[in-house]
Amino acid sequence: MIPVGYMAKRINPKPVWLNAPHVLDVYSVGNCSSEDFADYINFWKHNGYWLFDSPAILQAVAKENAISLAGTKLFYYEAHEEELADQSWRAFSPDATIPTNVLIPSQANFQGFDVVTFMAGNAPEHSPLSCNGLAEDIPTNSHCLLDSFAEAETYLNNGRFNGCEPGPYRIFAVYSVPWPSVPQPLSP
Repeated sequence: MIPVGYMAKRINPKPVWLNAPHVLDVYSVGNCSSEDFADYINFWKHNGYWLFDSPAILQAVAKENAISLAGTKLFYYEAHEEELADQSWRAFSPDATIPTNVLIPSQANFQGFDVVTFMAGNAPEHSPLSCNGLAEDIPTNSHCLLDSFAEAETYLNNGRFNGCEPGPYRIFAVYSVPWPSVPQPLSP
């Protein structure tokens, strides 16, 4: 797994249409069920994985643009080194035109694994477990995430995600992290 960055999300309860009684809320990487704190891409402070290198950079973007982070939850993500495209695994890398230097958190609470689509090849798009309701047929935890990497890989290899959203698909480890109480200085 490689460090890919941070995102602040507005966590929503399970959608009423999702028939998965075990799911309480959605910690998806995709923006459909639990929204990103803002439409952040236009600020061009994200890294080559189209996430943030540190909580401090994310906080600075919010402050500079008068975006409230109240009620958001901070997440740190790692991704499997390969993505599944056209039934075969291949390596992917960050956008080389955007600097990437992800700060590893000192505290992180593992929440589960998400499978995320990347049709455009840059920013995370959909999380089919929640966006497409696959959690109705694939066992997930209470946050609509898979408990193990092996499960995610097996479901992808067995075609359980086929036809729900265009790929490629990437496997993400999802961690909740505490917000820093004092913003960290930005690195040059």
